[in-house]
Amino acid sequence: MTTDIENMFKDKVLGHPAGLFVLFFTEMWERFSYYGMRALLVMFFTASLLDGGWGWPREHAYAIFGTYTSLVYLSTLLGGYFADKKIGYRYAVAIGALLMTLGHGAMAIETPFFIYLGLTLLVFGSGFFKPNMTSIISEMYKGKDEKKDGAYTIFYMGVNAGAFLGILLCGYLGEQIGWRWGFGLAGIFMLFGLLQFWFAQNIFGDIGKKPLKIDATIVETSADEPKLNPFTSVQLGLIAIAGVLGLSWILNDLLLKYLKVLIIYLTLVCLEWKDLILQFSQHWESSYYYCLLEFLNMIK
Repeated sequence: MTTDIENMFKDKVLGHPAGLFVLFFTEMWERFSYYGMRALLVMFFTASLLDGGWGWPREHAYAIFGTYTSLVYLSTLLGGYFADKKIGYRYAVAIGALLMTLGHGAMAIETPFFIYLGLTLLVFGSGFFKPNMTSIISEMYKGKDEKKDGAYTIFYMGVNAGAFLGILLCGYLGEQIGWRWGFGLAGIFMLFGLLQFWFAQNIFGDIGKKPLKIDATIVETSADEPKLNPFTSVQLGLIAIAGVLGLSWILNDLLLKYLKVLIIYLTLVCLEWKDLILQFSQHWESSYYYCLLEFLNMIK
């Protein structure tokens, strides 16, 4: 590992290894896609049916938005675990970028099934991608602490540039041309980031590869290296309980809204009161009933 780090620092760009700028542009395109899609999400849900949106009340659109962003950060626990223990940082980043590319592509289809599928893929993709980009930087700069602050400054310049451009371009295309064009553009640039990282990954040497299995009985730590302090069973149990409670709180309000609508709709469908549904939908949360009607008619 030390040899790989020294080799990377032989070829410098602005005093930093070229691998940093591979990560810079990969992260920039990922932030472009992430913030570009976020700029459209609430507007798409709240836009009228005539404007190509779903006509949702604003509070329900914000509930979806809040649930999505919360799960993005919660999923990093899963992505970080698999990267540390199973697949390594580089494969985790590639898998995350691929899932996000597919997620943006699914959202461009604009049907309820594909919108929710896209959001699910984006949640898991971000979980694999987000924590492991910075982990690769940390591995690159082991023993180079004096340069690490500068490296993160350059890296986050890419984050800010991607977010700025994504909001402008995806927002403009989504509002002026069509929602699917905004979602699709986010996917195209995420694909650029994936291809760039995948074809340039050899520049990192062995950094971020799949972790090797080492017999714990033969591991020796140096005097200045901190000793591992793993979680106890009780602590892991408390973490699991806290995670379940947090996830329940995030999803509870949203699930109750949909469950309420679904129960009323299915009850009326069983009695074949479609005319009553259409009449009732004009007075209360019409977009939910309209979407449910379309979905059930489609699967018959």
